[in-house]
Amino acid sequence: MDASADLVFLDGRVVTVDAEFSIASALAVTGGTITAVGGRDDVAPLIGPDTRIVDLRGATLLPGINDSHLHGCAFGMSTPPLSVDLSHPAVSSLADVAEGVREAVGLVPAGQWITGHSWDTGYLDECVSDPSRLPSRHDLDAVSPDHPVVLYSFSGHATWVNSKALQLIGIDRHSVPPPGGAIVVDEAGEPTGLLHEGAQALVQNALPPLSRQERIDAIRSTLAMLARLGVTSYTEPGLGPGGDGIMRGALGAQTLDVYRQLLADGELTARVGVLLLPTGMASTAKEFARALATLTAPGEATDTDPGRLTIHGVKIFADGIVPNKTAWMNEPYIGGGCGSLCVGGETDSEKIAEIDAIIQHAHAAGHQMGVHVTGDRAIDTVTDAFAAAMADHPRPDARHYVIHGDFLTAHSMKVLAAHGFGVNMNPTIKWTVADMEEEFVGAERAAYAWPYRDALDAGVRVASGSDAPVTSPDWRQGVATMMLRESKAAGRVSGPEQRIGLAEALRTYTIDAAWQDFADDWKGSLEPGKVADLCVLDGDLLTADPHDIPTMPVVLTVLDGQVVHDALHN
Repeated sequence: MDASADLVFLDGRVVTVDAEFSIASALAVTGGTITAVGGRDDVAPLIGPDTRIVDLRGATLLPGINDSHLHGCAFGMSTPPLSVDLSHPAVSSLADVAEGVREAVGLVPAGQWITGHSWDTGYLDECVSDPSRLPSRHDLDAVSPDHPVVLYSFSGHATWVNSKALQLIGIDRHSVPPPGGAIVVDEAGEPTGLLHEGAQALVQNALPPLSRQERIDAIRSTLAMLARLGVTSYTEPGLGPGGDGIMRGALGAQTLDVYRQLLADGELTARVGVLLLPTGMASTAKEFARALATLTAPGEATDTDPGRLTIHGVKIFADGIVPNKTAWMNEPYIGGGCGSLCVGGETDSEKIAEIDAIIQHAHAAGHQMGVHVTGDRAIDTVTDAFAAAMADHPRPDARHYVIHGDFLTAHSMKVLAAHGFGVNMNPTIKWTVADMEEEFVGAERAAYAWPYRDALDAGVRVASGSDAPVTSPDWRQGVATMMLRESKAAGRVSGPEQRIGLAEALRTYTIDAAWQDFADDWKGSLEPGKVADLCVLDGDLLTADPHDIPTMPVVLTVLDGQVVHDALHN
């Protein structure tokens, strides 16, 4: 029997991310498995006539990157060619936005909806120079009088539409927003075209749901980009009936069926773990329990290959939804807000009781939980609920985690570490919003936000994710941000005491993200016997200036021993 390797890598910086963070120079792959790691002599016996030999020439070989929080379908539908790119630096002014919409109008039939994603007033010149100047329907009407336009903010907390869209949706000066939402009006009381939080549902409910083919195209687009970035695994954090009304159903149950189809057709070029989404952002414990009972059992694979597509647990929303200010904080935002919860008539105690009941139910049912939560008060509430659920229903190795964890407290870190729970942080969000945080939470809290150093020192398992489409799934920028804590717009350092080192940052995108997936025993590091999920980065990552990491090219991506991206020239 031929024991020759299919791939052999020589003369590189093989960053194993094992327990000692060992550095080797060679690695061999046979089938879909890593069969040798070490030096040239360790892999030489495995070289046969059909072995592809890759001379790394000092390049860096990493485990495949695991983005532990990425909305794959939503990201695909929010990026070109399926949507207008309104992110910085693609656009830097309201005029740029209008020009992008004008170009899109010229490419589609009359009356078709135009969509765009990722605008941010912090990077639009007119809004920066005059903070009272907000996006308006009038900015869009001149370039799109007949096509309805809907433009989503980078954060997902605001939507901007033109007059045609307002007309089709039926929003006018007499419209009443849903609880927890806001329809922005001008001095005359007329809608400006900006909708915040829950009011965005008025747009979502008016848009046609994504077709099956649109979902397929969106996920294919995402998979292609992820392969180019060296990402071989990601978590879809919420697919189910609770997502049917979010982003035209991108987070809905039909999207999970599309993933099954792509797997069956051999097109799923990344490993996908799924959190089910029984209910949306606002639901009672009773509603959650009823919805959960109808969904797939915890741990049940979605097809014959659970290593490629599987369900890990459920996603829960635990935040209050407050227009413009969504974090539930112990101390108010600058100018007020979020010091206490006051949404839909709920008090703090009522909301805490609902969160406790939902978490108790999901835990007792055997699910892993990823709980969307921002703000110190909310995080403490959720971590305490985790601990109470574990005390009432002991379970080995539940691996619950808080999603975002932007303002982890010393108390919440202690609880997470003591029970083997984790946190899923978003360094590229920190990079994006660092220049704006002080306006809302003050300098001290802004510097502390996303406290990587404190969390790791407290013994908490930390995984990193992009939350795409909120930010790009470019892990290289995430690593640089964890090391530098510099902001996107001004390059200003925000919280240098929360910096971490390269090895620690890489772990959050590899072995600790694999831990979140219950998969650290078979992926996430470069060790014999583990799956051959690999990422090759041109240049020596170990000696690179952190400022240069975001531009280091990804030249090869391997999933399960198969090359899915190849820009090498040897």
